[in-house]
Amino acid sequence: MCNLFRKKRLLWVKAKTRKAVDATNDERILTMFEERNEQALRETSGRYGALCRSVARNILGTEEDAEECLNDALLGAWNAIPPAHPNNFGAYFLTLVRNFALKKYAAAHAEKRGGGQMPAALSEISEIIASPENVEHEIDRRAVLDAVTRFLGTLPEHQRSLFVRRYYHASSVPELAELFDMSENNVKVTLSRIRKRLCNQLRKEGLL
Repeated sequence: MCNLFRKKRLLWVKAKTRKAVDATNDERILTMFEERNEQALRETSGRYGALCRSVARNILGTEEDAEECLNDALLGAWNAIPPAHPNNFGAYFLTLVRNFALKKYAAAHAEKRGGGQMPAALSEISEIIASPENVEHEIDRRAVLDAVTRFLGTLPEHQRSLFVRRYYHASSVPELAELFDMSENNVKVTLSRIRKRLCNQLRKEGLL
């Protein structure tokens, strides 16, 4: 029991240390942006490029489109900072990339469905929020987003991470199974149960 406690304590200390280091590095990058130092772009790409490309690729289906979204987000950050000074630069930049990817997806979706994971993820979440053809717009509604955020805060960390990876990062079921050490069927069942709970919560709040 004591060994287990020590291990948990060590993991907690490592996590706290990593967060502190991340925050320091992000502040350094923000300072470069504010000083109009182009090294900020290279630092951002090196630090967050792999994750951002993965999210954009999951949404759009191609490396070329993912790279374009990353470049658009770098330009967007360069134009916004300053005066913007996000508290969590990593989350801020990932959101920029994701928004560019969703806009690109919406433009392509007007003609045909792309090859990424977004159509499947939207199909699943549309069971809860509005109709499939309007779900992109409904997800962006502030009231629904606030309710979903509150709901996610009630979930165990494992389930919350699974949900975010599927519906924010648009990760595929096989990717999630490998990442969370679960069977694909278990991933599908867990996500289905979370969606049902979210559906009930939104109904209680009068959002469905």
